[in-house]
Amino acid sequence: MTKIDTSRPESVLPTPSHTVGPFYGYALPFRGGEDIAPHGHPDTLTVHGYVLDGEGEPLPDAFVELWGPDPDGNVSTTDGSLRRDPASGDHLGRNGVEFTGWGRIQTDANGHWYARTLRPGARGRSAPCLSACVFARGLLVHLFTRIYLPGDEAAHAADPLLAGLPAERRDTLIAKDEGHSTYRFDIRLQGEGETVFLEFQ
Repeated sequence: MTKIDTSRPESVLPTPSHTVGPFYGYALPFRGGEDIAPHGHPDTLTVHGYVLDGEGEPLPDAFVELWGPDPDGNVSTTDGSLRRDPASGDHLGRNGVEFTGWGRIQTDANGHWYARTLRPGARGRSAPCLSACVFARGLLVHLFTRIYLPGDEAAHAADPLLAGLPAERRDTLIAKDEGHSTYRFDIRLQGEGETVFLEFQ
């Protein structure tokens, strides 16, 4: 039996890496995560799509988190979906009246997700967009991207991120208008048509 000297870091072999999940599905889902806009708000829109692997196959156990400012570009400070009753500790969820700007959605058995929210307003030099974070099997770390909605083409042209991308890559960040305030945004993790992901340092 060979003994390894663990007193010196250079003599210790690295441990194998592990992927994220799908164990995160145990504690992260919650009721109403997709309902970011207040109930019955007349300007509610729906963003939906599929989380796809490199072969184009849908992932039934992924998570998508969304953040977005309100239509005036303000970031909400309202208590969000994870509100709890201070006395009992029970999950209260959203109050259904105020815009929280944040949601967490688990894909269904077909890899589909959707969220009901309000059209984001502009913040700083960026065109109006929703920020998204994706958790999925096979990922060592979660991935960040943006969802731009059609209809803001002038702002898209001036957006530093979009302006720095080739057209075919830029299109992976712009949702498709399906009419009736519904937008489709598929998230492809790798392969042909891979979504542009962002790295924060």
